[in-house]
Amino acid sequence: MSTAVSVRGLRMSYGAAEVLRGVDLEIRRGEIFTLLGPNGAGKTTTIEILEGFRKRSAGEVSVLGTDPGKATDAWRAKLGIVLQNWRDHARWGVRELIVHLSGFYDDPHDPGELLAAVGLDEQAGQQVGRLSGGQRRRLDVALGIVGRPELLFLDEPTTGFDPEARNDFHRLLARLAADDGMTVLLTTHDLVEAEKLAHRTAILSGGRIAVCGTPAELAQAVQAPSQVRWLEDGREQVMTTPDPSQAAWELHRRFGGPVPGLEIRRPSLEESYLGLIGRNV
Repeated sequence: MSTAVSVRGLRMSYGAAEVLRGVDLEIRRGEIFTLLGPNGAGKTTTIEILEGFRKRSAGEVSVLGTDPGKATDAWRAKLGIVLQNWRDHARWGVRELIVHLSGFYDDPHDPGELLAAVGLDEQAGQQVGRLSGGQRRRLDVALGIVGRPELLFLDEPTTGFDPEARNDFHRLLARLAADDGMTVLLTTHDLVEAEKLAHRTAILSGGRIAVCGTPAELAQAVQAPSQVRWLEDGREQVMTTPDPSQAAWELHRRFGGPVPGLEIRRPSLEESYLGLIGRNV
């Protein structure tokens, strides 16, 4: 089975308020997938339905081949969940807690290797309640992946991470997806992080998926313009265009060869996102 998550016509209403208005979504096994959207777009509701924590109003949902609304303990054991805020187990030791939870799984990560992977070697004997905010976030991630989940849900996973810890975590996620075949569904407000991590991104706006694809595909769908820069008569020239390849080819023909200082700057995921959200407001 190549599909980890399949959603068709997903709807969710709270009384008269319709939050999700027919969401269609497909996430492939082994990919890192980002769900973006402004506050109130329905991201949390969508994730909670996929996790089996909230009953949908209508639509078809399959997660790892199972309807989350009919979830079993065996199915839940295949999921890893990292919530945005987790404040419990304060008196447990860090390693003690990981060892304890690993006992509930058939093939868990080695606690020592896991502590090293998330950068908590030196805090192994420390009480959870004495960790800093960033250290606690790393522990949350470790607890989410200790059971080698097939599908990992991450809600703002690097909140409180310093740049080095964030880069380490990005490498860990990429390795887990590549080596263990783990599928990752990530929600974040950090668009640079989304662009760096995700194979594909979906933007949820107005209760529907407005666009889904790679960063390049999103930019094309939103029709965000690119910039073409070059040097001519000793001065930098800048052209804004939706088709930078055509512009570069025309410059090459005009110069009769290589174009001095030619540079193509394609729109970032952030620029595409802001353009789409602004268009849908």
